[in-house]
Amino acid sequence: MKRVKERYEESVIPALKKQFSYSSPMQVPRLEKIVLNCGVGETTANSKAMEFATYALTQISGQKPLVTRAKKSIATFKLREGLAIGAKVTLRGKRMYDFLDRLITVALPRVRDFRGTPRKGFDGRGNYTLGIKEQIVFPEVNLDKLDKVRGMDVTFVTTARTDDEGRALLEGMGLPFRK
Repeated sequence: MKRVKERYEESVIPALKKQFSYSSPMQVPRLEKIVLNCGVGETTANSKAMEFATYALTQISGQKPLVTRAKKSIATFKLREGLAIGAKVTLRGKRMYDFLDRLITVALPRVRDFRGTPRKGFDGRGNYTLGIKEQIVFPEVNLDKLDKVRGMDVTFVTTARTDDEGRALLEGMGLPFRK
């Protein structure tokens, strides 16, 4: 945790302050939270699938995930209102920086044919979403305790106002973007 947070405080804040000509250090964008989301669509056919997804998210994040439920019924997807369809975890503070450090130094280098994270994941307000195809890139997840390999979304919520500010913040914190 210290590595990422110290890098932010010692090098990213002054660099962003100079680049975007902020008058106060409080104007500099910061990382508010990281949300991990895993959609489990096959819970209609396999009721155990949710247990495997929550296990993986618990191992990756270090805290228990919240099970998300369907808001309305959709007959073509065999979906009923209230049926568990996913799991999510919101990381803040120390756990957020620990996860970001593990993502940058351990998990992303283990991705096959990794050339950097795509630049397209910004939403227009400085937040960034990254899709990971395999949860097993995290060494904490035991492949023997999973039924199949699942993917997940990692969303970085920042206080940046624009995509350029958000990209500069995440690049400064060490997230490798494609050239």
